[in-house]
Amino acid sequence: MAEAQVPQQVGGAGWLRRRQRGPRGRIEIGDPFLARLFRIYIPVCFFVLVTLFPFYWMLITSIKSDTELLDFNQLPIFVRQPTLKNYEHLFTQTFFPHWALNTAIVAVVSTTISLFCSILAGYSLGRLRFRGANWIGWAIFVTYLVPPTLLFLGMAKLIQVFVLYNNLWSLILTYPTFLIPFCTWLLIGYFKGIPRELEESALVDGATRIQAMVRIAIPLALPGILSAGMFAFTLSWNEYLYSLIFMNDPISKTIPVGVTQDLIRGDEFFWGELMAAALLGSIPVAMLYSFFVDYFVAGMTAGAVKG
Repeated sequence: MAEAQVPQQVGGAGWLRRRQRGPRGRIEIGDPFLARLFRIYIPVCFFVLVTLFPFYWMLITSIKSDTELLDFNQLPIFVRQPTLKNYEHLFTQTFFPHWALNTAIVAVVSTTISLFCSILAGYSLGRLRFRGANWIGWAIFVTYLVPPTLLFLGMAKLIQVFVLYNNLWSLILTYPTFLIPFCTWLLIGYFKGIPRELEESALVDGATRIQAMVRIAIPLALPGILSAGMFAFTLSWNEYLYSLIFMNDPISKTIPVGVTQDLIRGDEFFWGELMAAALLGSIPVAMLYSFFVDYFVAGMTAGAVKG
């Protein structure tokens, strides 16, 4: 039997070609390697290099000695004599373990509270029909745009009244003031994108509004909830202003405040310890995004498959 003939495709940069393999004359059409090299591999490698270079710089700086850090006669992107003294100093001479624990507790608890409130608010504003819903949504968005520098004076007065200075609850209760508006605004769009017919069918079958929300709306809005949770956790983990004002005890500080206050003394910068703390402080957020990116993509396509 004669081999099947496929007309040559011409167009664009001429990257499409035909290739015959096997005794049966199977034809495969795809990009040649050179085209994929310049169109995919080189740009991807470039962006990966740009993205990972700050982590590499923090790593090599954290394992350099003070003498090597101040030696300008060698290339700064290499390490001649790596050392772990900066990490040893960070864990033994500072309260970094306590700062990391405080930051994790505040970020997890404040994110949980904010997500719970944002899911309820986003569902009510995105799914329920009542007068003034659009105006309330815009008001929430405007609230998020208010800078924290205009709010911390009133927050500080409330913290003083409730005697919460140097207490983690001062941060747990103040962080939702900027997390809830952001998460709510993000979730409104996700809940609006869910077909109303799904919930209406559940209500006709006897489900309550709470059951329809928990069993139908929330699973379908899971990608948005995960996105809001990741952004809320990141904002909580990196927050600086409220932690600077409400936490004066060295053992009660969070990583952003503790690192900048204890490792920067006047014009003296402990670069090795600073980079070690910055690297260790960025690992949880990087792991969070790396872990949840699969669930985020899976959640986006799960609703398109029946079964």
